[in-house]
Amino acid sequence: MTPVPARPALVVFDLDGTLLDTHMDLVESLNHTIAALDLEPVSYDDLTHLVGQGARVMIERACRLRGHPLESDALPSLVERFVAHYAGNMPGRTEPYPGLVAAMDRLKSRGYRLAVCTNKMESLALGLLGKLDLTRYFDAITGGDSFEYRKPDARHLTGTIERAGGDITRTVMIGDSVNDIAVARNAGVPSIAVPFGYSDVPVNTLDPDHIITHFDELTTELVERLIRDFAEKVAV
Repeated sequence: MTPVPARPALVVFDLDGTLLDTHMDLVESLNHTIAALDLEPVSYDDLTHLVGQGARVMIERACRLRGHPLESDALPSLVERFVAHYAGNMPGRTEPYPGLVAAMDRLKSRGYRLAVCTNKMESLALGLLGKLDLTRYFDAITGGDSFEYRKPDARHLTGTIERAGGDITRTVMIGDSVNDIAVARNAGVPSIAVPFGYSDVPVNTLDPDHIITHFDELTTELVERLIRDFAEKVAV
């Protein structure tokens, strides 16, 4: 097996659609929210066009999808309604994707650091991961309101790396959508895409550095190779 260097690598995960299959609970809470406006429910097929920028944007997009653009002053109460429903029903039917826990155990056993960088509100991310007994795996968990900026702004990822005590030259970002691949590119770190999440386009079109179809493929050997290959590419 590839030996782990003295400086441990940091693997940063997106949350919704990457670490956790949250789609049923997101749809349920979103439909509860827009029901206050007497709008027709959205479906899982709609979700890929709605998620990725946090609850506020998801609600705005859902309302626009249903032909009901919102005035900015209408959003706070709707966000509050969404958060109350979502937080009050955690963890609901949300589950880690197959192979995730074994993959994280594998990485942690080799001294790797792990972190979460999501556009979900930090309190919701912390609450959900806590309910699923997964918080203990992570050296940092940051959300869309943890900083003044969020993915795909590079500073969301670099801030997460700093909080996790990581080294940007020894970091890999894993995600399911354009924001995740873009934030990795903007921050100058290699990216891994997963195709089972909520992207509205095939993830191969996002030009990630690697694609895994199951977390069984997330090995220390893969992480080390991506970091090495990325460093060589940048140096050229």
